Amino acid sequence: MEVKVKYELEFPIHVSPSLLYQYISTPSGLSEWFADNVNSRGELFTFIWDDSEEKAKLISKRSGERVRFRWLDEDGVETEYFFEMKILEDEITKDVSILIIDFAEEEELDEARLLWENQISDLKHVLGSN
Repeated sequence: MEVKVKYELEFPIHVSPSLLYQYISTPSGLSEWFADNVNSRGELFTFIWDDSEEKAKLISKRSGERVRFRWLDEDGVETEYFFEMKILEDEITKDVSILIIDFAEEEELDEARLLWENQISDLKHVLGSN
Protein backbone atom coordinates (compact mmCIF):
# COMPACT_ATOMS: atom_id res chain seq x y z
CA MET A 1 0.00 0.00 0.00
CA GLU A 2 1.30 3.45 -0.92
CA VAL A 3 2.12 5.82 1.88
CA LYS A 4 0.55 9.24 1.61
CA VAL A 5 1.92 12.45 3.00
CA LYS A 6 -0.10 15.13 4.73
CA TYR A 7 -0.13 18.61 3.24
CA GLU A 8 -1.91 21.89 3.91
CA LEU A 9 -3.08 24.66 1.60
CA GLU A 10 -4.58 28.00 2.57
CA PHE A 11 -6.71 30.17 0.31
CA PRO A 12 -8.04 33.64 1.11
CA ILE A 13 -11.74 33.83 0.39
CA HIS A 14 -13.91 36.93 0.67
CA VAL A 15 -17.14 35.64 2.14
CA SER A 16 -18.72 35.27 5.57
CA PRO A 17 -17.67 32.19 7.55
CA SER A 18 -21.31 31.14 8.00
CA LEU A 19 -21.99 31.15 4.25
CA LEU A 20 -18.71 29.37 3.52
CA TYR A 21 -19.60 26.70 6.08
CA GLN A 22 -22.78 25.86 4.15
CA TYR A 23 -20.67 25.14 1.08
CA ILE A 24 -18.20 22.84 2.85
CA SER A 25 -20.57 20.94 5.13
CA THR A 26 -23.72 20.13 3.16
CA PRO A 27 -24.21 17.76 0.20
CA SER A 28 -25.93 20.52 -1.81
CA GLY A 29 -23.12 22.99 -1.07
CA LEU A 30 -20.36 20.49 -1.83
CA SER A 31 -22.00 19.44 -5.10
CA GLU A 32 -21.77 23.03 -6.34
CA TRP A 33 -17.96 23.03 -6.35
CA PHE A 34 -16.30 19.94 -4.87
CA ALA A 35 -17.85 17.08 -6.82
CA ASP A 36 -20.35 16.60 -9.63
CA ASN A 37 -22.80 15.18 -7.13
CA VAL A 38 -22.78 14.54 -3.39
CA ASN A 39 -25.20 12.34 -1.50
CA SER A 40 -25.32 11.73 2.21
CA ARG A 41 -26.98 9.29 4.51
CA GLY A 42 -26.33 10.56 7.98
CA GLU A 43 -22.56 10.73 8.45
CA LEU A 44 -21.83 8.81 5.23
CA PHE A 45 -21.12 10.97 2.20
CA THR A 46 -20.76 9.74 -1.38
CA PHE A 47 -18.78 12.01 -3.71
CA ILE A 48 -19.41 11.45 -7.41
CA TRP A 49 -17.17 12.67 -10.22
CA ASP A 50 -17.58 11.83 -13.91
CA ASP A 51 -16.90 8.11 -13.71
CA SER A 52 -15.76 7.59 -10.15
CA GLU A 53 -17.36 7.47 -6.77
CA GLU A 54 -15.68 7.83 -3.39
CA LYS A 55 -17.21 7.39 0.03
CA ALA A 56 -16.21 9.24 3.17
CA LYS A 57 -17.52 9.50 6.69
CA LEU A 58 -18.04 12.89 8.32
CA ILE A 59 -15.98 12.34 11.46
CA SER A 60 -16.03 15.80 12.95
CA LYS A 61 -17.53 19.19 12.41
CA ARG A 62 -17.81 22.45 14.24
CA SER A 63 -20.48 24.77 12.96
CA GLY A 64 -19.05 27.77 11.14
CA GLU A 65 -15.51 26.46 11.61
CA ARG A 66 -14.54 23.12 10.10
CA VAL A 67 -15.45 19.72 8.72
CA ARG A 68 -13.35 16.57 8.54
CA PHE A 69 -14.11 13.56 6.36
CA ARG A 70 -12.38 10.18 6.60
CA TRP A 71 -12.12 8.23 3.35
CA LEU A 72 -13.56 4.72 3.22
CA ASP A 73 -12.06 1.90 1.18
CA GLU A 74 -14.08 -0.09 -1.37
CA ASP A 75 -15.36 -2.35 1.44
CA GLY A 76 -16.65 0.63 3.40
CA VAL A 77 -13.89 0.40 6.01
CA GLU A 78 -12.41 3.65 7.30
CA THR A 79 -8.89 4.37 6.04
CA GLU A 80 -6.26 6.32 7.95
CA TYR A 81 -6.64 9.22 5.50
CA PHE A 82 -8.90 12.19 5.89
CA PHE A 83 -9.40 15.62 4.47
CA GLU A 84 -10.35 18.65 6.47
CA MET A 85 -11.63 22.06 5.47
CA LYS A 86 -11.16 24.69 8.14
CA ILE A 87 -12.43 28.26 8.06
CA LEU A 88 -9.95 30.76 9.46
CA GLU A 89 -10.88 34.32 10.37
CA ASP A 90 -8.34 36.91 11.37
CA GLU A 91 -9.53 38.45 14.64
CA ILE A 92 -8.27 41.90 13.74
CA THR A 93 -8.77 42.27 9.99
CA LYS A 94 -11.72 39.83 9.78
CA ASP A 95 -10.09 38.39 6.64
CA VAL A 96 -11.41 34.90 5.94
CA SER A 97 -9.50 32.03 4.44
CA ILE A 98 -10.04 28.32 4.01
CA LEU A 99 -7.40 25.87 5.15
CA ILE A 100 -7.32 22.50 3.40
CA ILE A 101 -5.63 19.56 5.09
CA ASP A 102 -5.31 16.50 2.85
CA PHE A 103 -3.10 13.53 1.99
CA ALA A 104 -1.52 12.50 -1.31
CA GLU A 105 1.19 10.18 -2.51
CA GLU A 106 4.54 11.94 -2.72
CA GLU A 107 4.69 11.85 -6.52
CA GLU A 108 1.11 13.15 -6.79
CA LEU A 109 1.49 16.14 -4.48
CA ASP A 110 1.69 18.76 -7.23
CA GLU A 111 -1.32 17.28 -8.98
CA ALA A 112 -3.28 17.14 -5.71
CA ARG A 113 -2.47 20.79 -4.93
CA LEU A 114 -3.50 21.83 -8.42
CA LEU A 115 -6.78 19.97 -8.05
CA TRP A 116 -7.55 21.83 -4.82
CA GLU A 117 -6.61 25.16 -6.45
CA ASN A 118 -9.09 24.46 -9.23
CA GLN A 119 -11.79 23.38 -6.81
CA ILE A 120 -11.32 26.42 -4.58
CA SER A 121 -11.42 28.58 -7.71
CA ASP A 122 -14.81 26.99 -8.52
CA LEU A 123 -15.94 27.60 -4.93
CA LYS A 124 -14.98 31.28 -5.16
CA HIS A 125 -16.84 31.55 -8.45
CA VAL A 126 -19.99 30.00 -6.91
CA LEU A 127 -19.72 32.35 -3.92
CA GLY A 128 -19.05 35.39 -6.10
CA SER A 129 -15.78 35.93 -4.24
CA ASN A 130 -12.51 36.70 -6.00
